[in-house]
Amino acid sequence: MVLRILGVCGSLRAHSYNRTALNAAVELAPAGLTFDLFTPKDIPLFNQDQETSPPASVLDFKNKVRTADALLFVTPEYNHSVAGVLKNAIDWGSRPPAENVWKGKPAAIMGASAGPLGTVRAQVHLRQILWGLNVFVLPQPEVLIANAATRFDEHGNLTDEKTREFVGLLMRNLVDWTRRIQQSLADIAEGAAR
Repeated sequence: MVLRILGVCGSLRAHSYNRTALNAAVELAPAGLTFDLFTPKDIPLFNQDQETSPPASVLDFKNKVRTADALLFVTPEYNHSVAGVLKNAIDWGSRPPAENVWKGKPAAIMGASAGPLGTVRAQVHLRQILWGLNVFVLPQPEVLIANAATRFDEHGNLTDEKTREFVGLLMRNLVDWTRRIQQSLADIAEGAAR
């Protein structure tokens, strides 16, 4: 069975390390996956007055999340947290609460930073946000791409072999995690139907 992965990049920068890290994840993923890559550049600021009748760009985004089997978040770190555009997209997807499109989705997180900590604080915050939305976040491995300028070449290719190993492992684990969660949810539904 082919799994549909929605890759969400939290950076709008034209030559973002996080976008190139997302491309590397697609390259290093096991066979049997399809990818839809998304950057929240067209998502307006969340306005609760519009949550029951959101703009078309939000409806399209929510549909992408709804139809995905699993999610891959790739986040930069700004001021010790996730990028505002990523948090904004997450807020839109969670509202109204009865229509939370994130609920029950398996997910993985990774991120790249020019600094020495590789988005560790942003990833902790993102895990906390997703936990509150009932997203099943893969615990391991943590892919924290530090000193990103030394890990990618001038064409945006991930060249650091150790980092490539971690990204490949993350994608293999996401597939396994997704299949386990899908089976568990199917077993629960079957039990409830009896």
